[in-house]
Amino acid sequence: MNTKKAAAAALVAALGVTTLAACGTEGARGSAGKSGEPAPKTVTLVSHDSFNASKEVLAEFTKQTGFTVKVLKSGDAGEAVNKEILTKGSPQGDVFFGVDNTLLSRALDNGIFTPYEAKGLDRVPAALQLDKEHRVTPIDTGDICVNYDKQYFTDKKLAPPQTFDDLAKPAYKDLLVVENPERSSPGLGFLLGTAAKYGDAGWQDYWKKLKANGVKTVDSWELAYNQEFSGSAGGKQAKGDRPLVVSYASSPPVEVLYAQPQPKVAPTGVSTGTCFRQTEFAGLLNGAKNPEGGKALIDFLISKKFQDDMPLQMFVNPVANDASLPELFTKHGVVIDKPETMAPEKIAQNRDQWIEQWTSLVLK
Repeated sequence: MNTKKAAAAALVAALGVTTLAACGTEGARGSAGKSGEPAPKTVTLVSHDSFNASKEVLAEFTKQTGFTVKVLKSGDAGEAVNKEILTKGSPQGDVFFGVDNTLLSRALDNGIFTPYEAKGLDRVPAALQLDKEHRVTPIDTGDICVNYDKQYFTDKKLAPPQTFDDLAKPAYKDLLVVENPERSSPGLGFLLGTAAKYGDAGWQDYWKKLKANGVKTVDSWELAYNQEFSGSAGGKQAKGDRPLVVSYASSPPVEVLYAQPQPKVAPTGVSTGTCFRQTEFAGLLNGAKNPEGGKALIDFLISKKFQDDMPLQMFVNPVANDASLPELFTKHGVVIDKPETMAPEKIAQNRDQWIEQWTSLVLK
């Protein structure tokens, strides 16, 4: 997933500005700018911290188009979207990747994207194309779910929780760490999952139970998963003491792929009854300096080449119907058959109010 979702690739992705495709042809595709100068040869992709792609794949984009890709990582998804809203009309780059269905209306209402219908969009299910004006293009899906540290629950001879209801039981007191939904995309997805599960009238009572049961809140997925969670490689190094964390259904393959030696079974599991479906989008930024390069990059993000590469780079599911999943991803990831979902219109109507209510309930 993926979520992001996702965001699991932050375990290995470098932060900051990274040029991922430094090779390619010298002459960029396109005409000269208004000043008469040659069109820019670099296209800048602004993203959340968990964007990752193999150098070989983005080098192929450079070979095809003449544009070199520069990636500007801008924090968690919520933080990154807010930065683009603040710089609307004078963006940091040409394309933004990583706005998801939980934040989509905020981005669209603030006019940060320019409409563009990507080439190859017919290979993406219509159900994922949430904006009929094509201001954004779906790139991946994932499920935000609670992950658990298998060893902890084996040692304690305690069955790991599987549902939202389980998380509020006394047996799991002081075990769960979540992300702040005001700052974190997974945190917001988890909040929306509880609202979808318990309804407008019930989700606040549920969070009161979680608070009474010792839930811990941190600002980002990176802090929650790589510092507080006892089941991740990063969490073990940081001596994290929370065996339950809000992450992704696709996070367990990360713990296998980057372990030396690789275990036959993932050390973390997924509480399958705690999941919320996330879709991530990319869009051409309003005021982009290189709109032609941006359009070419969006086309490439839904190409089979990029979609096939994406699962083991960002641990999310591709949206293109001709993409394939690697064996490690399918073997150690979890397919969520019935995730919680919510209509974008309902998210737009309630998101900010729910975040304020959540803040009053949990942080004060």
